[in-house]
Amino acid sequence: MTAGLSPSRTYTSLRAAWIPLAALCLAFFVEMVDNTLLSIALPTIGRDLGSGTTALQWVTGAYSLTFGGLLLTAGSMADRLGRRRVLLVGLAVFGLLSLTVIAVTGPGQLIALRACLGVAAAAMAPITNSLVFRLFDDAALRMRAMTVMITVGLSGFVLGPLLGGTALAHFDWQWLLIINAPIALIAFIGVRLGVPADRREDLTDDKLDLTGAVLSVATIGLACYSLTAGVEYGWDSLVTIASVLGAVIAAVTFVRHERRTPAPMLDLSLFSGGTVRGAVIAQLGTSIAMASVMFGLILHFQYAYGWSPVRAGLANLPIIVTMLAASPLSETLAKRFGHRIACLIAAALLAGSLAGLAWGVGHGYLPIAVSMVAMTIGLRTVMTICAVALIDAVPANRTSIGAALNDTAQEVGSSVGTALVGTLIAALVTTQLPAGRWSESLIASFFHGEQITYSVLAVVVGLIAAGGALTLTDSRSTDEHPA
Repeated sequence: MTAGLSPSRTYTSLRAAWIPLAALCLAFFVEMVDNTLLSIALPTIGRDLGSGTTALQWVTGAYSLTFGGLLLTAGSMADRLGRRRVLLVGLAVFGLLSLTVIAVTGPGQLIALRACLGVAAAAMAPITNSLVFRLFDDAALRMRAMTVMITVGLSGFVLGPLLGGTALAHFDWQWLLIINAPIALIAFIGVRLGVPADRREDLTDDKLDLTGAVLSVATIGLACYSLTAGVEYGWDSLVTIASVLGAVIAAVTFVRHERRTPAPMLDLSLFSGGTVRGAVIAQLGTSIAMASVMFGLILHFQYAYGWSPVRAGLANLPIIVTMLAASPLSETLAKRFGHRIACLIAAALLAGSLAGLAWGVGHGYLPIAVSMVAMTIGLRTVMTICAVALIDAVPANRTSIGAALNDTAQEVGSSVGTALVGTLIAALVTTQLPAGRWSESLIASFFHGEQITYSVLAVVVGLIAAGGALTLTDSRSTDEHPA
């Protein structure tokens, strides 16, 4: 397939579409792996840059924050300017920005760089998913292609710590970002040569809603910062209260603006359908679970257990293996019980796995690994069902918005999950994670803080994921629309 091929061409098999599919999967992989690639290096970064618990939280949270906050804006831009065009720009900026890590000398600079990388990644995520749908007319092929995409993306998400830990054994932590540049370049070439150009009739002429973009980022950012401010300045401090009020005001203003503007960034009427509303809510719950566990266990393995980055990365293998192997089980659940019941089963697995972690962190690695497996099966089931349902539930000329809604829910959940764990550990244990071997009293305090944290998350995630699942339909097909 060449760049001059007709933009209307679709494919009759995954094998025939391997060039564009591989390119889009690689683009999705690099943006997802960057979510967690640095997580394994947090202790190393903390020692190198003198960062405390809340600063480390923002090294990972800043990426998720701008990524999640701008996904809808990027989806809107792609639906107007061209999906392939926006994706190519995002890949170029992402690769070039990653190289600037060599100039970072302090935690503030690294947090700023991570935030900027999140902006570039936001221009990639919803477009990769929507372009995969455009490659095929057949609903079954779309489901299979989306399954491949989700598997690759989530593999990148969970492989991040393992790849990062292996790299840290031989290179400085800065190389974990520098490697993004050649990967982004390969993806850029593959998309440019293998993905057909946009058709004018597939785009919309609506104006960009920049005000809505600013308000959405402000809402998410202030809400997450409120948790950090509560630990650093006190829950009754002026800074914390101002952050909470700012988040509420921004959220209310965002909703009012989106309802009144003639060309909203997010058409709130989409949420009147049970499929869209339920899928977004359920995705939010899964991502809170995933991010909280990834962030919390990295600290657990390296600080409390004293494991090396490589060993800590290998400890995530149950997630990786289950993510790759759980696809048939997830599809079987959906086909046998329907989307609603399958997602309710998955919500129970998520809540149960977090409750298992609350007990398991004080009883060795085996119960932690079992909880990882149960959590990943729940994640895989919800994510597969909801991703397909969301994109299928929106109009054909707004598929980037459908994909952006899916990814926004995931990234907002990641920001919230990371912020919750970082805040609870800072509040219950310590705000400054000491270098070197921990004392027995600090380890005991850390385990106690984890037990409370995962118990709280089990309730929160269970309620959110189950609440979203209840509004889905009982469809057993892959072609779902709003109820």
